[in-house]
Amino acid sequence: MRYQLIGSTMPAVQVQFDAPGESMYTQSGGMAWMSDGVAMQSNMKGGFGKSIGRMFSGESLFMATYTAQVPGAYIAFASTVAGEVLPVDIGACGGLICQKGAFLCAQPGVELSITFTKRFTAGLFGGEGFILQQLSGQGMAFLEIDGDKVERVLAPGEVLKVDTGNVVAFERTVSYEIETVKGLGNILFGGEGLFLTRLVGPGRVILQTQNFNEFAGRIARIIPSGR
Repeated sequence: MRYQLIGSTMPAVQVQFDAPGESMYTQSGGMAWMSDGVAMQSNMKGGFGKSIGRMFSGESLFMATYTAQVPGAYIAFASTVAGEVLPVDIGACGGLICQKGAFLCAQPGVELSITFTKRFTAGLFGGEGFILQQLSGQGMAFLEIDGDKVERVLAPGEVLKVDTGNVVAFERTVSYEIETVKGLGNILFGGEGLFLTRLVGPGRVILQTQNFNEFAGRIARIIPSGR
């Protein structure tokens, strides 16, 4: 399997299969285009229980697997918002914890499952929900980045505070919790809400410059209500 990143504003990843039987999977509706000679099969990848878990983490109940029937067949998966597509070798990095909506597609050897934040308050107030996604196993996975990608490698004990919507993924060695914004004036007038995500090293952290949920909220506020 080979891949090519296409485009810059609304990017896609095009995967070319070298041999029959090679495949990629994505959430339902994730395919953008494909050549002849690729077969699609929709199923509850991993069974009903794992499918329900993925649904609560922001993915579709059914996943679509695309398998090459002939050598040289290809398929593309496109991002849903302006930004980047990030290729990640899951086996080499030891797995990632991702915010919901970051997953685009992956090889069959990569397992997409749910994981819970270590502290209940992190999920309750984190702004992205109590359930996160975990990528493990072997193979290539591709993540969606809203806006531009920023990477940091945290030293042991190093702390990085981030608006939750700007976190894409982090290695499993990084701890994740929520910190309350200090000061009544900052809470009332700071414009950042009550909480920040606190990431503690060691490990790699992937951030994005665009918080699409916040952007969509601003657009929604200026749309006429029709009254």
